[in-house]
Amino acid sequence: MAITLDILRGWRDPRGLIRQKLGQGVREDRALAVLMGACLLFFVAQWPRLSREAFLNPEVPLDARMGGALMGWVFIAPLFMYALAALAHLVARVFGGRGTWYGARLALFWALLVLSPLALLNGLVSGFIGTGPAATVVGLLVLAGFLYLWVSMTIEAEKA
Repeated sequence: MAITLDILRGWRDPRGLIRQKLGQGVREDRALAVLMGACLLFFVAQWPRLSREAFLNPEVPLDARMGGALMGWVFIAPLFMYALAALAHLVARVFGGRGTWYGARLALFWALLVLSPLALLNGLVSGFIGTGPAATVVGLLVLAGFLYLWVSMTIEAEKA
């Protein structure tokens, strides 16, 4: 199945999507690829905002801003996501979760990948409109979407 169809399915049926992905067995290579793809899309989503900031404040050039965003999203964020998934698994265990470490990671990574189109929209709004009510509303939509996806997928992953 195409990744774009999985992203669309993730919005319609996040629990079914994660159930299907967990049913494919433990594949750390795929989990890492999903995480890296999501982080790469989140990095690309920063480009319009970074361009706007570099234009409005030329003291910090665009290439320096892009380098910082690249370092943050492609090298540091994946490490943070692994730690966040482990923390989520421990919290789920306290509330009776019976899933695996892998399931917790996969739920977070797929939630990020499914959220990526909204993150791209947020980047466009921040880049073309700037700060203001529109950026706040889209940012809140991104946060709400992430929480919906991550919680739904984690609940399903912890049922195992």
